[in-house]
Amino acid sequence: MRGLLRKSVIPAVILVTLAGLATWASADDHSPIVVTFKDGHRQTFVMGQIASIYFKTPTIVVYRNCRREKITGEIASIDFDPSGLEAKTPSRAHFIGKWEVGDGGGHRFFITLDEDGDARKSTGDPHGKRTLVDGEAHISWNDGWHDAIRKVGAKHEKVAFEPGKSFDDAPNNVTAAHNTQPKPI
Repeated sequence: MRGLLRKSVIPAVILVTLAGLATWASADDHSPIVVTFKDGHRQTFVMGQIASIYFKTPTIVVYRNCRREKITGEIASIDFDPSGLEAKTPSRAHFIGKWEVGDGGGHRFFITLDEDGDARKSTGDPHGKRTLVDGEAHISWNDGWHDAIRKVGAKHEKVAFEPGKSFDDAPNNVTAAHNTQPKPI
């Protein structure tokens, strides 16, 4: 029974996947296919470079640029959605603007992040510097506080650390963050 199921279901899934792949690939030849392995590492292929894909357990063979590449290992998923890659690591420009954030005590204030790395806030000592670290805006304020603005799913949050703490310590508070002046990226 198990062998029969494998022989009938797997080819059907492959045909549906490849049919969708052919339709999707024609829309954008620069979109990636991301293969995620169970150990967490990823391998990315650009759609315009792929001639064909063959699924043969436990190896997948990809032909691109007139070369044959084998993907072996325990595969957790194959993603055909390019938006997943862009959402993982926002650029420095993503954080430019005026952000409305909370202070952890129920009050709101504003953080303004400039293109040149300067940062201002509407409470406490208003001056600071911003850097991009692993897709997050890290802000070091002149009064010793540190804030991070990060993208979490489709939303953003502000994480605050009191003077003497680092970005690796447990935060003092975490609140929602909203860019009131988003610019096209």
